[in-house]
Amino acid sequence: MSRQVDTSFVDHLTPSFAQLFLDRVAESGPGEAYRFPKGEGWESVTWAQAGDRVTKLAAGLLALGVQKEQRVGIASSTRYEWILADLAVMCAGGATTTVYPSTNAEDTAYILSDSECQVVFAEDDEQIKKLVERRAELPTVSKVVTFDPVFDSADGDWVISLDALADLGEKHLVEQPDAVTDVVSGIGPDDLATLIYTSGTTGRPKGVRLQHKAWVYEGAAIKAQDILHEDDLQFLWLPMAHSFGKVLLSSQLACGFATAIDGRVDKIVDNLGVVKPTFMGAAPRIFEKAHGRIVTMQQAEGGLKEKIFKQAFKVGLEVDRRKRAGTSVPPLLGVQHGLFDKLVFSKVRERFGGRVRFFISGSAALNQEIAEWFNAAGILILEGYGMTENAAGATVNHPDDYKMGTVGPPIPGSEIKLGEGDEVMIKGPHVMEGYHNLPEETAKALTEDGWLRTGDKGAIDADGFLTITGRIKDLFKTSGGKYIAPSAIESKFKALCPYASQFVVFGDERNFCVALITLDEDAMAGWAAENGMAGTSYTEVVSSDAVHTMVGQYVDQLNEKLNRWETIKKWELLDHDLSIESGELTPSMKVKRNVVQENNKDRIESFYN
Repeated sequence: MSRQVDTSFVDHLTPSFAQLFLDRVAESGPGEAYRFPKGEGWESVTWAQAGDRVTKLAAGLLALGVQKEQRVGIASSTRYEWILADLAVMCAGGATTTVYPSTNAEDTAYILSDSECQVVFAEDDEQIKKLVERRAELPTVSKVVTFDPVFDSADGDWVISLDALADLGEKHLVEQPDAVTDVVSGIGPDDLATLIYTSGTTGRPKGVRLQHKAWVYEGAAIKAQDILHEDDLQFLWLPMAHSFGKVLLSSQLACGFATAIDGRVDKIVDNLGVVKPTFMGAAPRIFEKAHGRIVTMQQAEGGLKEKIFKQAFKVGLEVDRRKRAGTSVPPLLGVQHGLFDKLVFSKVRERFGGRVRFFISGSAALNQEIAEWFNAAGILILEGYGMTENAAGATVNHPDDYKMGTVGPPIPGSEIKLGEGDEVMIKGPHVMEGYHNLPEETAKALTEDGWLRTGDKGAIDADGFLTITGRIKDLFKTSGGKYIAPSAIESKFKALCPYASQFVVFGDERNFCVALITLDEDAMAGWAAENGMAGTSYTEVVSSDAVHTMVGQYVDQLNEKLNRWETIKKWELLDHDLSIESGELTPSMKVKRNVVQENNKDRIESFYN
């Protein structure tokens, strides 16, 4: 039976995200708030120090003329300054508009123009160049504030440094000491807090209008479930331009734990070993890569070590299955498990710092087999579900009450139901106000009585746990009349093949399914070194007969697990991986299926000729 949580907290939410921050500073002043890379080490700041800096930056924005609900853009990777900028915008009464650093100049200009941003925080020269290039399209942007002050002085006073903004704020506070607290006291729950443009898998990005109450509620709901505590330590690398990152920030303000921040994806594993966090949020691709890396490393060891590793996970998975089913573990199996925990599982846990209580997975579906593999090693991955349109968090599993393969029950204070065609529908304080400047799109997404249509197909069990079975628009029907959920097949392959990066299935109105496959460059570099191809280019490696044979064996294994009409009859390896830069992945690492299909239409067509 799902845990029952008192939902009375929903009636007593803090009025705004800005007030939530100021309350946290007042309550936890001398405690650690953030740490971030500085030189070879890490620098730490207290809540009081962060509060002082944010207040000056917020006053600086007020001095620049930012008014209530006016938009302020942030074009930057995840770093401590991103957090400061966002909190400053909140405390100035503005509304943060997010831009992924990988967004091209055209889309950056569209987002900042459509949102009518008054000020933009730009990380570095690369981001500033986009703004300068499109300055004529940004008539409302009066000032650009850069985190890394190395810019062309030809831009005059249009671009200033973060320190310069703080100095401006300090002078403003001398004249009006209560300027920031007065503004914060006037912010209400229904005021606009953020405008997040969904990267989307089709069409122009849409601006999602999220109010202060949405973010305050998300943090309060996590706190009410007793999932995170003040003594936890978060490692945060997720793109803050994505709603998942903002939910983790709201959870931090509600619960009071410290956060270590570094958005460099290639540093995640190294950072986990240094920071030793108790939890981290991530997209499934991170867990897939970690799983693949560990498995391929053991395969490379070969011999006795590989045999021990395989037997350890065979035992671990059986013990974990029994525990989750509530059945006893035979004494001999328990002894074996204890031995393998020392020999194998403890080393896996140590790769992630050794202190992780759980990871939280969101933004895309996590394969159940990969979740079970980590659980067998003593690393719990709690899968959650939501979308930008409901401030990211709609359901989540709990450390003491979870079901593998599900995304958990609704967070307390919200509702989930299934609509027509089993479409998942969401209602609660976290649901968006609507799409910015798009009333027709808003009417399609929201019912008259406030339910959000998600576009996802799902099932709800007797305990209220939700399972996502596929994206409705991605489901297709073969010419034989069988419905296919491609994402389910794709995740199965990525759990089987440790070298896989992407596996994209097609077959709409065709008589069989086909797939385009890409391999992980890091994993394949290791494979090449072990198979006499060290130093060979990625393209040459994946084009080799040996790799084709190896991948074919994994496709055969996959087909054994599928219904006859789901099996992959033909497939091809691409000579490059999908990327955000190519437009084939969203910044949150979701595949843009239509773009991949269009880019490879001749190749896909050839499968059927």
